[in-house]
Amino acid sequence: MSSVVNPSQAVQKPTIGHCHGEFRLRFGHPLPYGARVVPGGVNFSIFSCHATDCTLVLFRRGEPAPFSEIPFPPEFRIGDVFAMTVLDLEPADLEYGYRMDGPNDPQAGHRFDKSRILLDPHALTVTGRETYGAAPDPKYIFPHRGHIPANGFEWEQNRPLKLRPEDLVIYEMHVRGFTRHASSGVVHPGTFDGLREKIPYLLEMGFNCVELMPVFEFEEMENPRTNPDTGEQLVNYWGYSTIGFKAPKASYAASGAKAGQVDEFKELVRDLHIAGIQVILDVVFNHTGEGGFDGPVISFRGIDNKTYYMLTPDGRNLNYTGCGNTLDCNHPIVRHFILECLRYWAAEYHIDGFRFDLASVLDRDPNGETLPNPPLLESMARDPVLSHCVLIAEAWDAGGLYQVGHFPSYGRWMEWNGKFRDTARRFLKGDSHCVSDMVQRILGSPDLYRASGRRPTASVNFLTCHDGFTLADLFAYNEKHNLSNGENNRDGNNDNMSWNCGAEGPIDDPSIKSLRLRCAKNALTLLLVSQGVPMILMGDEMGRTQLGNNNAYCHDTDWNWLNWDLARENAGLLRFVRSLIHFRRNTPALCRSDWLGNEISWHGVEPFQPDWSDSSHSLAFMLSWEEKSSPRSLYAAFNMHWEPLEFRLPNLPAGQSWHLLADTGRESPHDFHDPATAPLLENTNRLPLITRSCALCLGR
Repeated sequence: MSSVVNPSQAVQKPTIGHCHGEFRLRFGHPLPYGARVVPGGVNFSIFSCHATDCTLVLFRRGEPAPFSEIPFPPEFRIGDVFAMTVLDLEPADLEYGYRMDGPNDPQAGHRFDKSRILLDPHALTVTGRETYGAAPDPKYIFPHRGHIPANGFEWEQNRPLKLRPEDLVIYEMHVRGFTRHASSGVVHPGTFDGLREKIPYLLEMGFNCVELMPVFEFEEMENPRTNPDTGEQLVNYWGYSTIGFKAPKASYAASGAKAGQVDEFKELVRDLHIAGIQVILDVVFNHTGEGGFDGPVISFRGIDNKTYYMLTPDGRNLNYTGCGNTLDCNHPIVRHFILECLRYWAAEYHIDGFRFDLASVLDRDPNGETLPNPPLLESMARDPVLSHCVLIAEAWDAGGLYQVGHFPSYGRWMEWNGKFRDTARRFLKGDSHCVSDMVQRILGSPDLYRASGRRPTASVNFLTCHDGFTLADLFAYNEKHNLSNGENNRDGNNDNMSWNCGAEGPIDDPSIKSLRLRCAKNALTLLLVSQGVPMILMGDEMGRTQLGNNNAYCHDTDWNWLNWDLARENAGLLRFVRSLIHFRRNTPALCRSDWLGNEISWHGVEPFQPDWSDSSHSLAFMLSWEEKSSPRSLYAAFNMHWEPLEFRLPNLPAGQSWHLLADTGRESPHDFHDPATAPLLENTNRLPLITRSCALCLGR
């Protein structure tokens, strides 16, 4: 029996069942979150566990008021995700945000307010803040808007570099401050393009890794204070208050006004990679730019405050960051958000690694207690997309959790070694009771890392970073000078372990200036001959000062930018640092992934007689290795005593002699010699060192 299909019963193509004004709507895709171009339109997806409804708010680019507000139909909610595709939208001219409705009960943790327009936390670019330092336009009811960037960048064969950690020499830098000063001579000062112009400088110096202070979108104008000396508005210059976790900062791009920040940042990463330089981003996932309980409502607080933030039982923000709020990083939703952001930067921008600000927050549970096996940290360490990314923890937080040496590593995590910084500063200024501890730091801190199976590369060694004195100020100031921050000198660390060499601040006395320069060279020598991964702060190589301010987070001004005239004024220091870096990178014994054994011997003023007593102010060591079947030796001696000392060097194999590579007690250019032509030691194996100086000798 044959069957005949009645035309009236034929399967009909489904029609669009939802419309809002001129717009046709479809059921959306819940993942990935954010706004994505799909065939025929744009898919919008946002999570909120506690919201009762959500409205999509659409703007035309640059216009103050929205042109449409589209409520998500109830049936477009999938679980706790509002997902909707809006057809016939033009993404290039589109800006968007959300209104979330729900309970407004702050004591219960709920802060919903439908009158506010909120930034999508998954926005790939943020518009409205393209001019650095300009106050938000009051006619814009919503200054931080999501935007969908064009995706046409051609990476060609460019990929993350995967350099060995032991080979890295890291340069911590501020993108804007690096080239904002008029002396930089770049076409677009203070931008990604400006940094790109300076790649030849980074190459010449020997840096093969840059660690960029925050480049995610942040609101620099959030600082309410003024400089009491000048009356000028202070800003959030450093940027450790993120509002757009997937969005490069528009005002850091010369092309930001034309929505070109994505391609401009990618061009920077691409060209750094071509030069053999890795890119590590300093990322802030411990808190957001929404501040404390009375802070602004920009994104998370209005989307789902109770899910995203750690809260007290009465709905106040827990503050383990010193910035008013703390993200609940081990909540499954927040954990997923952080992982997705990191994967995005690694995959879309080819980022080589991440340094995590106040990373100990990532080890806390919703109540602030330390977790024995924090799921977020393990997830990052095991994530397949992040498997080749460098992961560096600032292994402490503002709540008193200090984990240097025992941050949960899962075989992956490195740490900013704050104990190297503190011990080295004390040793360099001649304190007692620190030589034996300094030995551990030179070895890569085995007392901190070896027992747990970690290697010397777990230790990122540094003497200075953005937070604190510069290297020049470390030997020019005994006290912090932060009055210009507008906080009556209360902010910033009080214990800097610094020494002004006999006079506070700028001085014309040539003997004090010479001593300060020598101390800086001592510090950099100690850093670059120690096992582990060295990190140098932007400008330390040429004597940059912050005028004694040890918390210059709020100053976007010429003294806080890198003055490139210093490269000429302090050419001797610059040459010394450059020579040291290249020597380190070309010396296998200084770039090891495993622990030293018989390759190192320890000495005092007499060979094989080290003095590590509490009253000692000197130490020496010798590294021995084979290079091209030939024995090599490096001898390092440090005299941090206020009196001169003479060191007698160990005997070398027959046919070899000691050659003087470096001596910080000598004037430039005689303070550092080319390793191939380093002169014979004048007195065969006797090395006199003036007060507070150090020297390196090569055996060949």
